[in-house]
Parts: sequence; structure tokens; C-alpha cells
Amino acid sequence: MKKILIVTILALLYLPVSNAQDDLPIPPRRTRAAKVGGFGGFTPGWLFLDVAPINTVLQAAGGAALKDNGVFMVGGAGSVYIMFIPNLRIGGVGMNGSISSTSVDAFGIRRDAELKAGWGGVTVEYVIPVVERFDIAVGGMLGGGGIDLILRQDAGRVKTWNDEWQFFGSGNYQSGGQISSVTRKLTGSYLVWIPTVQLEYAILGWVALRGGVSYVGMSSPSWKLDDEQDLLGVPSNINGKGFMISAGVLVGTF
Repeated sequence: MKKILIVTILALLYLPVSNAQDDLPIPPRRTRAAKVGGFGGFTPGWLFLDVAPINTVLQAAGGAALKDNGVFMVGGAGSVYIMFIPNLRIGGVGMNGSISSTSVDAFGIRRDAELKAGWGGVTVEYVIPVVERFDIAVGGMLGGGGIDLILRQDAGRVKTWNDEWQFFGSGNYQSGGQISSVTRKLTGSYLVWIPTVQLEYAILGWVALRGGVSYVGMSSPSWKLDDEQDLLGVPSNINGKGFMISAGVLVGTF
């Protein structure tokens, strides 16, 4: 009888402990399985481009300075996971953006400047699962791109067929002169390399949000004037380099 009483008491003590353990919160599961599938989506960004060297020559020529608080970039990206290396994915990305300025001098001469930056290439990223639905992707892009600097000057007068032929080939591109519309396009082509760190969270099984930081590097420049003639003597500090913050809405398998 004494043994039965002891066993009964121990059983009664065990039941509350067992129920308490069942009520404890379950910690979030960590994703251990290798990633599979792929995705694509819209990836905007903000490039902190150094336009001070361009503004120096632009203002010296009578133009207005470009804004120096960055360039809004738009683009898209996509990737697929390769199965023979777990959590490694390859894909592609393309982005472009532009800023512009306008000035009108005392003679009524209007000067427009537009700076375009863009690139595209192959991405390689390694994904580190942190907790359920949340990953960190470390990698980069290698490709090509660069900047276009488009300069326009216009007298503001009414345009006629005969006048345009009269000024064709005259070379008169000076402030205050009798000029027609003139456009020059200075194109710098570069090898573009972009190391990145991305944070990705899957809000659904097929939709994820992304945010990250990167550095846009450019090297091996080649400059052209009006897409035809080689342009020499371009200062090395005129380029599309800069830090960038980015976001994204991705659709696929996560």
C-alpha cells in the first residue's frame, strides 16, 4: 500500500510538469534544407553618384549643376539555384537611371544636361538561411555598363527647315551667337563590378521582399563622342562609381 501511494504521488507530480513543457513556446525553425527553384522581380535602387567633377565643367560652360543627392535607379533581377553547390544561385540583373539640369542665360540660350547611368551583367550569390523565411545573400555582379552625358544647347527661336540647313556644319556653338540646336553625347563604357549584401524575407511562399547595400565599381573606361569618335582626355574621376541602397519585390520559390 505504501508503494502504491508513492507511485501515485510521483505520477501526480509528473503530470503538471509534462503539461507545462507542452505549453512552452516553440522556437522558430531554422531552414536547413538546401534552396531550390528560382525567382525574378523588380529591383529599384538609389545610387550615390559623385557628380561634383561633372558639375565643375558643366557650370564653367554656362550650364546648371546636376543634383548631388543621388540617382534613382530602376531595373530587374532574376536567379536560379544550382543544385551541385547548395544555396548557391546564379542569375542576372540590369538597372538604369538618370538626372538632368536646365539653364537659360541672358541671351536666351538654353542649356540642358542629362546624365544617364546603367549596367547589366551576371550575378553569383551565396544564400545563408538565418531563420524561417529570412535569408542573407552575399555575392556580386560582373558585367558592363557606364554613363552617358548628353549636352543640348538651343537658341530658343522658332525652327525652320532652311535655318537648320544654314547652320548645319557652321560650328557656331558659342554663347550669344546666332546658333541652332546642338546636341553632343559623351559615352563612357566600363567594366562594372558590384559586390552586394541582400536581406530577403518571404512574406508568402511565392513572394519575397528584398533590401540591401552594394558598391558600384567601374574600371577600364572607353569614351566615345556621339557614338562614333573616340573621346580622349576624360578625367578619371568622371564615372558612375558609388554606393547604392536597393530594394526589391521578388516572385518565385523561396
